Amino acid sequence: MTDQISYMDTAAATDVGVDYKRRSVVGLDLHPGQIVLDVGCGPGTDLGRLADAVGPGGSVIGVDRDPLMLAEARRRHAATAGVEVRAGDIHDLPFADASVDRARADRMLQHVRDPQSAVGEVRRVLRPGGLFGTAEPDWDTLAVADDDVATSRAFARFVAGRVRNATIGRELPRLCVRAGFRVRSVEPIPVLFRDFGTADRILGLRRNTDRAVEAGVLLDAVAAAWLGRLAAGPVVAGFTVYLVVAVAQ
Repeated sequence: MTDQISYMDTAAATDVGVDYKRRSVVGLDLHPGQIVLDVGCGPGTDLGRLADAVGPGGSVIGVDRDPLMLAEARRRHAATAGVEVRAGDIHDLPFADASVDRARADRMLQHVRDPQSAVGEVRRVLRPGGLFGTAEPDWDTLAVADDDVATSRAFARFVAGRVRNATIGRELPRLCVRAGFRVRSVEPIPVLFRDFGTADRILGLRRNTDRAVEAGVLLDAVAAAWLGRLAAGPVVAGFTVYLVVAVAQ
C-alpha cells in the first residue's frame, strides 16, 4: 500500500497532475461555508486545498473504503481545520439525501463495480443545484510513440485491459445525465510524458511490459528492444483525462 500511496503522490506532483487538479477544484466553484465531499479521497491529497476554499465555516469530508488510505488521510490532516475523514463506499455513501453542496471524485470511477450506480449515489447526497466534479482517464486513448507501432498498440491495449472501466472518461457525461445531472462542462486534458523516467513511473512501462510478456501478449526479445528504444529517447507517450462538471437538478 505504501507503493500505491507513493504512486498517487508522484502522479499528483507531475506538471499535468498539478494542473488538472487545480482546474478540477476551480470547476467546483467553491464558496466559504459549503460542505464538500471528496469521494475516494485516498491519502488525502486534495483535502487541504478544498478546506482552504470553503474557509473555517465550511466542512470537507473525505471518504474512502481502504483502511490504509483512511489512516494516511487522517494522519496528514489531523490538524487541518474543517476536515473529516470517514469510511464509506461510493455505492452506498454514509450521508443523508441532499446533504452536501459539492462533491468530487478524482480518478476513482475507473475502478468501481458499477459506475452508473456510483454517480447516482453522488446525485442523491447533493443538494439541488449542487456541483459534481470528476476527473477520469480514458485508457483507450493511451499511445506510445515508437517505430514498432504494433508493439506500442499491443502494450496500450494490454494496459487498458487491466483497468476495470477503461473508457470511463468519455462516458462521464452520459452517466451524469442518466443520474439526474445537467452537464455544465466537459474538458479533455492531454497527459503527455516526454521523459522515460516519468513515463515509466506513471504508465509502468517496465512493469506492464513484463506483465505483457508473462501473459504472452508480447515476445520477450521484441519487448526488450522496444523498451530499450524508449529508454534511449526521445519519448512521446500519453493519454487523455476528462474533467466533467455537472449540476444536480
